[in-house]
Amino acid sequence: MSKGLVEKKPGSGGLHKELFVIFTTPVASREKILKILPKHLERQVELERKGILFAAGPMFEEGVEGAVRGMVVIRASSFEEARKIADEDPLHAAGLRSYTIDRWIINEGSYSVNVKYSDQTMQIK
Repeated sequence: MSKGLVEKKPGSGGLHKELFVIFTTPVASREKILKILPKHLERQVELERKGILFAAGPMFEEGVEGAVRGMVVIRASSFEEARKIADEDPLHAAGLRSYTIDRWIINEGSYSVNVKYSDQTMQIK
């Protein structure tokens, strides 16, 4: 069992793993955002290496060309800590994106990871 996850018996109320979700929305032109994007991506990798970043990526709406917002799921102990992490994102600090934060409790679901040693590939299902 991974650190931070508590094994529960079926029917006992789910996993109850708390994460925070940052929904980030552009408020500036694509050109301005693209100038800062490399710094944003460097920050995401830093958060990942520190074990803070759970998952992140762009979000798309049906019938709309291109990404309309981003979603960043992080491990934090409170809204205040999550807000500090969000404020330090270079795109937010530069005023090029706005954000909201939601607390998310994971109760149900699953995923699998398939690692192939021979060709050094990995697949998340």
